[in-house]
Amino acid sequence: MELVARLGRSYGYTLTRQSGSHLRLVSYHQGYAGYVSIPRHNPVKIGTLSNILNDVATYLEIDRDELTLELFG
Repeated sequence: MELVARLGRSYGYTLTRQSGSHLRLVSYHQGYAGYVSIPRHNPVKIGTLSNILNDVATYLEIDRDELTLELFG
């Protein structure tokens, strides 16, 4: 899944487990664990993607627009 790969390359997110159709990722980019769950739906619904980006931006302590630009150019 493209989002998982981009989060991994940019912020060190790695897959910790899969539960049904959801992937659980963790990053230690900030020095502590930051978790995010991503559904394995293609495509991910826009509202779900928005929530994922909000969660990741909050963990990374950056603006969501900055995160979006870094991930998707």
